[in-house]
Amino acid sequence: MRVLFVTLAASPHFFVQVPLAWALRAAGHDVRVASQPDLMDTITAAGLPATPVGPRLAQDESVEELRRRQEKAAERLVEPPDAQELMRMAEDRPERLTPDFLDGLFTVMTSAIFQNFSAEETVEDLVTLTRRWRPDLVIWDTLMMGGAVAARASGAAHARLLYGLDLVGTVRERHLASLAARPRELREDPLAEWLGWTAARYGGGFTEDLVTGQWTVDPTPASLRRPTGLPWVPVRHVPYNGRSVVQEWLREPPARRRVCLTLGLSFREVMGGEQASVPALLEALGKLDAEVVATLDARQLAEVGHVPENVRVVDFVPLDALLPSCSAIVHQGGFGTAQNALAHGVPQVVVPNDLWDIHPRAALVEGSGAGLCPPGTGALRPAELLGLVTRVLDEPSYARNAARLRDEIRATPSPAELVPVLEELTARHRRIS
Repeated sequence: MRVLFVTLAASPHFFVQVPLAWALRAAGHDVRVASQPDLMDTITAAGLPATPVGPRLAQDESVEELRRRQEKAAERLVEPPDAQELMRMAEDRPERLTPDFLDGLFTVMTSAIFQNFSAEETVEDLVTLTRRWRPDLVIWDTLMMGGAVAARASGAAHARLLYGLDLVGTVRERHLASLAARPRELREDPLAEWLGWTAARYGGGFTEDLVTGQWTVDPTPASLRRPTGLPWVPVRHVPYNGRSVVQEWLREPPARRRVCLTLGLSFREVMGGEQASVPALLEALGKLDAEVVATLDARQLAEVGHVPENVRVVDFVPLDALLPSCSAIVHQGGFGTAQNALAHGVPQVVVPNDLWDIHPRAALVEGSGAGLCPPGTGALRPAELLGLVTRVLDEPSYARNAARLRDEIRATPSPAELVPVLEELTARHRRIS
């Protein structure tokens, strides 16, 4: 069968798709990947055929544009709160999940995020691609709902492949329940409105599968995923870190305990920086009786006056090659980094930020006993971080629980084992004549 992957032009989102794309190719299926032009080199470096759709995402310009869209969308609301508050898809406090909050959340997210990532030109190109190439199955990034519209327009089956916790699915269920409790004339639904008129341009209409897929492929360990009433299939997370060279020092066993410090790709590429203080992180980790491998680029190091003697700084190192030699990892909680750590059974210290699902993921990791995160939301003091890292290194329970989650991941169906499941689901859902 023909399978089209649709991804946001951000390498961490694409990296999640690569193992499944290659499993399908290895099984004899024809696979292509569509994304904004920014990502073409990254896709082809993975050995997969790439198709550009729509305008550049221009991530280096996206932060200011995102703020502008947030503010503009919030202006549509009566007595609008801070626009950033209405981007908190991870909000799960019952007292905050009011009808007004949910309405505002989907107003801002639709205008500032979903509609931006699936711009009209992007959707037009996706529909043209699917109608010409005629894929049997479209697997789309949860933030690229234009992939669902294109699948509908061509009759293909379609599914989401999650990047992170299913915030869209869980919050959408809450919003639908809130709408159903209101009089019909008060059921404004900006997400359904946008997707409805987008689908109508290609002869369709709105149904909920345009938001959440006909089914969802989820690489998050089942014990850490947020439950929904949506159909889903689990898949083992197989780390893919992009084009990599394993240096000689990494092929040698460490002389003492090793700790990885990484701030991930998402804040480098998408948000333009990180929220954690790099000097504070290095100050704390410099006091450890351990070797620290810090993946920091020149921009991140510019504010660092002194690198401690026990810290090896590298611009990039494949986590899949580094983490088997590590006793702990310190990171900002991004999906790819956390999944790499879980896959290798490495205890984590998460210094969370406000990006997407990082706070709830940090809480889930801590609740599992496989790691720690600092309490509160204030600036992290070096002494506090040092105490957290020392605990996960010295208390055996963290390594045991991390190993338990590693074993759970290894028991989950691999991408290759998922292929026949996708074949069956595709045959059931596609409408191609």
